[in-house]
Amino acid sequence: MQRRQKYADAYPAAICGVLILIGWVCLHFDWIGFAILILTAAYVIGGYESTKEGLTTLWQEKELDVDLLMIVAALGAASLGLWRREYHLIIDGAVLILLFAISGALESIAMESTERNIRSLMTVVPDSARVIHNDEEHNIMISQLQVGDVVLVKPGEMIPTDGIIVEGETTVNQAPITGESIPVDKKIGDEVFAGTLNGNGVLQLQVHHPPESTLIQRVIRLVEQAQNQAPPSQQFVERFERGYAKVIVLLGIILGTLPPFILRWEWETTIYRMLIFLVVASPCALMASIMPTLLSGIACGARKGILFKNGAQLEKIGRVEAIAFDKTRTLTMGQLEVVDIIPVPQYSTEQVLQLAAAIESGSEHPIGEAIIQVAKKANVSWQCATQIQAKTGRGIIGEVAGVKVTVGKASTSICSPELQEASRTLENRGQTVVWVSLAQEVIGIIAVADKVKSEAATAIASLKQLGIKSTSMLTGDNQRTAQTVAQTLNIDAVYAQLLPEDKLAVIGNLQQKFQNVAMVGDGINDAPALAAANVGVAMGVTGTDVALESADIILMSDNLAKLSQAIQLGRRANRIIKQNIIFALLFICLLLVANFAGSINLPLGVVGHEGSTLLVTLNGLRLLK
Repeated sequence: MQRRQKYADAYPAAICGVLILIGWVCLHFDWIGFAILILTAAYVIGGYESTKEGLTTLWQEKELDVDLLMIVAALGAASLGLWRREYHLIIDGAVLILLFAISGALESIAMESTERNIRSLMTVVPDSARVIHNDEEHNIMISQLQVGDVVLVKPGEMIPTDGIIVEGETTVNQAPITGESIPVDKKIGDEVFAGTLNGNGVLQLQVHHPPESTLIQRVIRLVEQAQNQAPPSQQFVERFERGYAKVIVLLGIILGTLPPFILRWEWETTIYRMLIFLVVASPCALMASIMPTLLSGIACGARKGILFKNGAQLEKIGRVEAIAFDKTRTLTMGQLEVVDIIPVPQYSTEQVLQLAAAIESGSEHPIGEAIIQVAKKANVSWQCATQIQAKTGRGIIGEVAGVKVTVGKASTSICSPELQEASRTLENRGQTVVWVSLAQEVIGIIAVADKVKSEAATAIASLKQLGIKSTSMLTGDNQRTAQTVAQTLNIDAVYAQLLPEDKLAVIGNLQQKFQNVAMVGDGINDAPALAAANVGVAMGVTGTDVALESADIILMSDNLAKLSQAIQLGRRANRIIKQNIIFALLFICLLLVANFAGSINLPLGVVGHEGSTLLVTLNGLRLLK
């Protein structure tokens, strides 16, 4: 809804207030006819929207709602005033309509702050982009970009689309998308996202996603879906409200007929108290207890780089008792690195690396890529290998200067006991050992490992501090490597060598032991577990499309520290919802007691009723901060 529509709710309330003031002045001077005409206009202008909504609900859904109750109470007060010629009752009914209209306008204005945060996501992307075609720059609309186009981004500009850097290097402020406060270094081959801010470098990006599939557009779509999906708690309250409204009407009829016979009340007093009852017993505050809070939490999470697909997930993450993690690219970087090179005494580290790089230069295996990368960093040059062949289960072989070289698993090659002991030590640390052999003689070993993410240990520790009862690792990797990573991070349980269906079974077992279980992952093989968990959390940058679709929450920066923030946000939301519900019910009870004790009149009842509704709304909006 656009801003002018939101703030338009205030205009009828303002006009209604002015007309009531004029009507009150007319009554003061006994201009009764003119006063009734002015106050009738106040009723119509101030109560039009509520009457329309109430009658629409009654006609289409055959249900009563609070809007209709308010109008019935106001018209009842006006009718009673005309009947008894106590025209101040007409003013009371008009004030009821005015305060109801003011409350609705204030709630709309308050909710605007939530939607403004959500709409701000849509404004961070430029409308146009510079495309380089035939060495010339052309400005075109973002919607006209096609996969393969090369886009030019100058220093200090907002990046217009997702793309891969094909020329240039820079730092990029990704805070609008991922919530990262520190700019990230980017070079050729790295991915950048629409809506992030380029630093001081000139970049050329190759578009690899259609404009409608960029990360920011997916974020916007998911947030919009979250706005329109009522969580189970809200659905329950809505169902409760419909039944509750019927009960209120029934009790109102009873209270409007029995007290003169049982309590000896006058009919005028009975009807007036019935009208106040209809007002103060209406569940407006209860209805406003949940959704403003959850929408505020969703908007707050989006600013921090935590994307909740709907309000239900914000509630659920706050109740999580156990968390299961995938290993690769979730707890670890997912990129193998050379961590140690041990040559035999007759050879140097450089010679071992030279021969290994010569053979692995013809390989696309991740271990080979890690060896090539470390050789380049060390400025090690190597001869071109010939007759390179990959041997399944053994590694890769080839010839360097006519001599056979093997890089792979341990074989029947001659090996010293010292090297074997060193290999066992490295493997016990969870590292993968590659053996380098020259002419059937081992000349050294190279250890590679998947580096644990720098923030992983802190993230696990913070989860334990939050009271998470169990942390588990679910991985397809071998037991020894998984155990090493788990010990490094202080993870409670390890489940290794798992297939996707095995991960699903583990999640089921955890759910039997702990009521609410979250799963954190990024790959296709994690998708079934993400979907089965009470809350699925996907890594937004490295995550596959299947994982992102299966998950309920997305960490846009792949930073595990955001997980504890999400849990804290969920717990705060649940606390505020409980506060709101308790406050709303207590205030309704307080107003009902005051009404039957004769301590409040209709305007005061309206102030109490609408004030409590506004208070719970504003309490929910605290999550925006």
